[in-house]
Amino acid sequence: MSDTQMHGSEELHHDDGIPHASLREYLNGFVLSVVLTAIPFALVMTKTFTDSRVAAVVLLLFAAVQVVVHMVYFLHMNTRSEGGWNLLALVFTAVLVIIVLSGSLWVMHHLNGNMMPGVHDMQEMLKAAP
Repeated sequence: MSDTQMHGSEELHHDDGIPHASLREYLNGFVLSVVLTAIPFALVMTKTFTDSRVAAVVLLLFAAVQVVVHMVYFLHMNTRSEGGWNLLALVFTAVLVIIVLSGSLWVMHHLNGNMMPGVHDMQEMLKAAP
């Protein structure tokens, strides 16, 4: 009998350092992803929020949670995988994204205020008009 035949069932579960997920974990991730998509969709379609800023914050929170679900259930990222390098790369990427997004918003805000003073003056005059 060959080594492969003797340890056929063990072949499916090697300990090679790469996380292997079960069908149940994939189904849990799928169900969570569907729920985290359906809830914001329902909130928007039913016009639950009257303030668009509140709606945007709630949608962004749902999106952030869904990103975490995808990373944990489908990309198998955790503190143990690859000696913690995946987590370090994720933190580095998140810091870069935050810097780029906040810097871009800051620059656009100041450009809008400094390059379009006439528009803001006109809006103030329209608000003051009886």
